[in-house]
Amino acid sequence: MGHSNNVTEFVLLGLTQDPKGKKALFVIFLLIYIVTMVGNLLIVVTVLASPSLDSPMYFFLAYLSLMDVVYSTAISPKLIIDLLCDKKTISFPACMGQLFLEHLFGGAGVFLLVAMAYDRYVAICKPLHYLTIMNRQVCILLLWMAWVGGFVHSVVQLLLVYSLPFCGPNVIDHFICDMYPLLELACTDTHIIGLTVVANGGAICTVIFILLLISYGVILSSLKTHSQEGRSKALLTCSSHITAVVLFFVPCIFMYVRPVCNLPTDKSISVIYTVITPMLNPLIYTLRNTEMKNAMKKLWCKKLTTRRMRRCHPC
Repeated sequence: MGHSNNVTEFVLLGLTQDPKGKKALFVIFLLIYIVTMVGNLLIVVTVLASPSLDSPMYFFLAYLSLMDVVYSTAISPKLIIDLLCDKKTISFPACMGQLFLEHLFGGAGVFLLVAMAYDRYVAICKPLHYLTIMNRQVCILLLWMAWVGGFVHSVVQLLLVYSLPFCGPNVIDHFICDMYPLLELACTDTHIIGLTVVANGGAICTVIFILLLISYGVILSSLKTHSQEGRSKALLTCSSHITAVVLFFVPCIFMYVRPVCNLPTDKSISVIYTVITPMLNPLIYTLRNTEMKNAMKKLWCKKLTTRRMRRCHPC
């Protein structure tokens, strides 16, 4: 079907129409976005500046944080600004761009979580061969595979929507441009495309989620042969990873493993994996990680010491 539409922009209804509610949400989401940026960028800087964090786990964690920064930036600023506007519009190209970016970085993040699970499996189940198996080349290959997987997923989603005719109306009952709200606006039958979206999004999320749970189950069952200290450390690491996996995958599965339809709870569920999860990831991976906390303290103390020396010895 050729691309033909009369719609040059979409109107986003947002989360609420209540003026007081919008002001309250503006403050909340602005604070969440600031915490998301600071937390994730702090992880990236800490990993890059700390020789003690030169391991595959932190290599992947730094890139996950970087993905969360861009993923959140593709969604949150528009959401925050729209809370101050009476009429919330987004042009057709900007809508397609937002759709592409959110699925690119969201999809890449999904595949990166698989790489992180594999890294934990090798570290815990095959510790003697860990550095040999998870060498720098393998880490870079897994990272590239995550990017390629996210790119292919995102391109498929974009092509499915971009090829549809939009004749009007152009009102999206959502705060972002996403697949199901856009498919409902198309002036053609989207049943087959909806099934493709389920296969490209929901089915992939479900399969990967099940595989991740099985892999972490295998990892946890193997801890019986470890020492008490090793078992405790592995449990802390795996519990952090499992928490991040559940927070992202469960809402995504709810959203995409179903026929094309929009439910009243969709916007609230979308907030969890588009706004809340990127903010929580730094907390999940750092609060219970002694190595990361110590590296952050050393980095912070080093900066304070440098500043004091500059004050004491001005040029």
